[in-house]
Amino acid sequence: MLNTSAHAAVPSARPSAGHAEGVTNDEFRAAMSRLAAGVVLVTAHEPPLSSDGPRGEDVGMTATAFLSVSLDPPLVLVSLREGSRMDDLLLEQPHWAVSVLTESQRHIAGRFAMKGRISDRLLFEDIPYTRGEVSGSPLVGGALANLECETEQRVAAGDHTLVIGRVLTASLPSPDGGPLMYFRGRYRQLG
Repeated sequence: MLNTSAHAAVPSARPSAGHAEGVTNDEFRAAMSRLAAGVVLVTAHEPPLSSDGPRGEDVGMTATAFLSVSLDPPLVLVSLREGSRMDDLLLEQPHWAVSVLTESQRHIAGRFAMKGRISDRLLFEDIPYTRGEVSGSPLVGGALANLECETEQRVAAGDHTLVIGRVLTASLPSPDGGPLMYFRGRYRQLG
């Protein structure tokens, strides 16, 4: 049975006066900055244009919109800006990887969050990584966890694409350290 008195105390979800279209981008961004999120590095290997051409490039991006979707089958979801290089690449390349970054890997997160300022080749310079057995994607050394994924589904969602991937391999390279968090527009450590 529905308790109507409890619902009377719930604030209205309608936009306030002056916001005919609802919440503004700035209001939404400020509200969501209060949600602490773990930081991951999403990577993929761009295949060469031809079999006799130069080796393809590694592509990477920092993400906080990443979550576990299902245990059976093992599925994860990452949100990609529509039309970004990673979004475009994962339209053609079904395999990708995720490295869950530690608090000591803040420099990696910052480097890969610098949109368009550094060439992809330089982004991976001096970062220890191995290649995934299945995806060929870079897996960051010392990360809390590394996953290799294959795209199962893509869902358009506003100005982003939600990519759902089946986890093909999982490893735990670093037994120590806490997670790198993102909160109120800054990278943070737990505690």
